[in-house]
Amino acid sequence: MTSSRTVIRGGLVITASDEIHADVLIEDGRVAALAASGTPAAEGLTAERTMDATGKYVIPGGVDGHTHMEMPFGGTYAADTFETGTRAAAWGGTTTIVDFAIQSVGHSLREGLDAWHAKAEGNCAIDYGFHMIVSDVNEKTLKEMDLLVEEGVTSFKQFMAYPGVFYSDDGQILRAMQRAAGNGGLIMMHAENGIAIDVLVEQALARGETDPRYHGEVRKALLEAEATHRAIRLAQVAGAPLYVVHVSAQEAVAELTRARDDGLNVFGETCPQYLFLSTDNLAEPDFEGAKYVCSTPLRPREHQAALWKGLRTNDLQVVSTDHCPFCFTGQKELGRGDFSKIPNGMPGVENRMALLHQAVVDGHISRRRWIEIACATPARMFGLYPKKGTIAPGADADIVVYDPHAEQVLSAETHHMNVDYSAYEGKRITGRVETVLSRGEPVVTEREYTGRKGHGVYTPRSTCQYLN
Repeated sequence: MTSSRTVIRGGLVITASDEIHADVLIEDGRVAALAASGTPAAEGLTAERTMDATGKYVIPGGVDGHTHMEMPFGGTYAADTFETGTRAAAWGGTTTIVDFAIQSVGHSLREGLDAWHAKAEGNCAIDYGFHMIVSDVNEKTLKEMDLLVEEGVTSFKQFMAYPGVFYSDDGQILRAMQRAAGNGGLIMMHAENGIAIDVLVEQALARGETDPRYHGEVRKALLEAEATHRAIRLAQVAGAPLYVVHVSAQEAVAELTRARDDGLNVFGETCPQYLFLSTDNLAEPDFEGAKYVCSTPLRPREHQAALWKGLRTNDLQVVSTDHCPFCFTGQKELGRGDFSKIPNGMPGVENRMALLHQAVVDGHISRRRWIEIACATPARMFGLYPKKGTIAPGADADIVVYDPHAEQVLSAETHHMNVDYSAYEGKRITGRVETVLSRGEPVVTEREYTGRKGHGVYTPRSTCQYLN
């Protein structure tokens, strides 16, 4: 094979730990060297292809640790396939996703994992890994967890919500946590008290409260906090680490903060929708609020301050998207007249990096924290670092040239997700992805798509790198 070399010159290289004006040499799909711009060392970096990043940021490709491509839910499927979803991710500066393979009740983990491999293989524009949703805890499942960890599927998601679908009771959760404590796996938790929520749903519908806004009212913040507390205590009993997904409520953040202050291996993720949207969106008239139905639900705007604070104090460590898009026409509309039948999920995989850069512009977080919560920490959390999540010699050349001054307006007209609305329609933001490399190959070149399906490869993961 002939060697292919690229040098990116003149940009501000930003990682979770450093900012330096440096030239980056890429060789055979990996970062080969960095040298401070304008120095003899930088001038010595030669390549067939040169990219000028003057005035731009050079950042690691984003790692989105929570997506649901082609996910079956509520009698329909998430609108993005692995092909369309990973292409949209690339457009947004994300170069690795970790999606969720699903075990159906009565079936093995292996069957679920094989089914998701079949969906993704040969279709992805960027690299991908899998978590495993465990819906049916039994002796066979528990043994399979050990095998999956050895194979590089090192995290397992359980649900305290959705009785009759994904729900696990406290005994099943405890057993899975005990297994993870032994095999090094990480338990990810959807923390909402689904049994109590179902009672509130039934009561709301009986009162004729059928509009999308009631989705947010029945899925109470206190029931997220209660479930978060219970998950933390079960993990403590099992001696297992815990990662709580899509934290939306200030009361749940308080539970995580307390656990971390006590020295527990408890981690929290939030998502852009909770940072930028609120129950005001769920209350939009003419059923428009259905576009914003996801679980955990959007909260009143005052919860946002606690989420931003959690991200600054590291009580929340990761921002993922929970990308699970359903079209307004024909999919979200399944819930007209009954909010409980609206498919739960929102599009976002393309918007995350840009929205978090806007948070830098707005003064919520620093530039390095942007890279930390969107690239480095998810890579470490899910056993992908330093292959992913940083720009350093030996790392995969998953690199984004980001123009911090360009303005863009988010819109369904211009996004690349396979969904007929944008959750951020008309939002004006500063900063835009210009060029994206995945393992050194240009996927987006100066705002033109130059990638291809099948470039992205399955990436096995080591165990969580925050555990001693």
